[in-house]
Amino acid sequence: MAESSIVLILFGTFLLLLLIGAPITVSLGVSALASFIYLDENPIKFVQIAFTSVGSFPLMALPAFILAGALMEAAGISKRLVNLAESFAGPFTGGMSAATVLACMFFGAISGSGPATTAAVGMLMIPAMAARGYDRGYAAAVTASSGGLGIIIPPSIPMVIFGISAIGLTVPDAAIEKFGTFQTVSISTLFIAGFFPALVISINLMILNYIRCKKAGYKGSTDGWALDHIIDSFRKGFWSVLAPLVILGGIYSGFFTPTESAIVAIFYTLVIGWFVHKELKWKDLVHSLETTTWLSGRVLLILFTATVFGRVLVENEIPDTVAASMLSLTDNVYLIWTMIIGFLLFVGMFMETLAAIMILVPVLLPVAYNLGIDPIHFGVVMICCLSIGFATPPLGENLFVASGISDTALEDITAKALPFAFISVVGVFIIAFFPEIALFLPRLLAG
Repeated sequence: MAESSIVLILFGTFLLLLLIGAPITVSLGVSALASFIYLDENPIKFVQIAFTSVGSFPLMALPAFILAGALMEAAGISKRLVNLAESFAGPFTGGMSAATVLACMFFGAISGSGPATTAAVGMLMIPAMAARGYDRGYAAAVTASSGGLGIIIPPSIPMVIFGISAIGLTVPDAAIEKFGTFQTVSISTLFIAGFFPALVISINLMILNYIRCKKAGYKGSTDGWALDHIIDSFRKGFWSVLAPLVILGGIYSGFFTPTESAIVAIFYTLVIGWFVHKELKWKDLVHSLETTTWLSGRVLLILFTATVFGRVLVENEIPDTVAASMLSLTDNVYLIWTMIIGFLLFVGMFMETLAAIMILVPVLLPVAYNLGIDPIHFGVVMICCLSIGFATPPLGENLFVASGISDTALEDITAKALPFAFISVVGVFIIAFFPEIALFLPRLLAG
């Protein structure tokens, strides 16, 4: 009875505050505090949990990656990556929009953010596609749909948050007895595991893009492949291409940690922006710092309150109850994957990605453990699901960004983006049902 009461107070207060328009941080904090008061806990514990939530070393990567992404746009690195991707389009049907998907992968390996990837790539590629005869709504839709790759391709800000949320959770004893020990969650392993899943979703997007472009008659350039143009774009973009290779190569080789790689990315960008490209100005540096401060502060406020919210869930064994309820329906791993993916897609449509991760990891990860699902595999699938939410209404941050850049009605972009969302969901099921897609590379690099 007490357990059902605390669920009612915690989730009831949270949903009520969301419905009346309270910010997610306030909704999480007030509902957790209401639960503390109901349980007769000392409110000082609320502050202590919130304070320790930001004391982890991996969390230092968060503001560093945000700053690195902002600086790379100002330093001209993202522009050169997009130009290089565009040079590969050539006479290929739908080549420009395929190059947009490729450019989102390139920039995603720098920014770690969906809306940032959409904005950086969209500013250059949407006008370029429109000039080649593409419908502006379609150009915006393919950019918004591909922008979600920014949080799957490493380094990824949501992966950092998932790692921090999962590291603090203990594996249920029943799961260890049944399946043995599980692999330890680490942000480096998550980064490595995200590479092939991002590739699967990218290929799905490119296949659908080719079919739709062929039907719409969006052909490539009539000049054929311009080798001189490709070589010139590569020469101009050499240092830009080197940026993701330095960051990811250092992480994958174990030369430095994800947190250290973010600092390396900042210094690399400063050197290239000031001394090689000579495009980085002091005002750009100040603007990048302002952006980082605002975004980091917003994320940390959510992290404060979501950590306390998650602690209330765990201490009252609510995740165990959820796991038991799901397992009582079926113990078929594919059916439970289908339920989890459907639930995550629904949540991604309405809730900010980072908040969703911090709230749901303590609830859903124990379910995964009880089914013998690897936590790294689960984390990758969760982030893939939530990435689709960037391009689906009503939240759809990428749709709003693309609408602003293309000056096209949101409804038009949304209608053209939904088929891409569907094919991305197909990709997520492939990744979920075939764990080796996510786990092959970490196992290979681990020897």
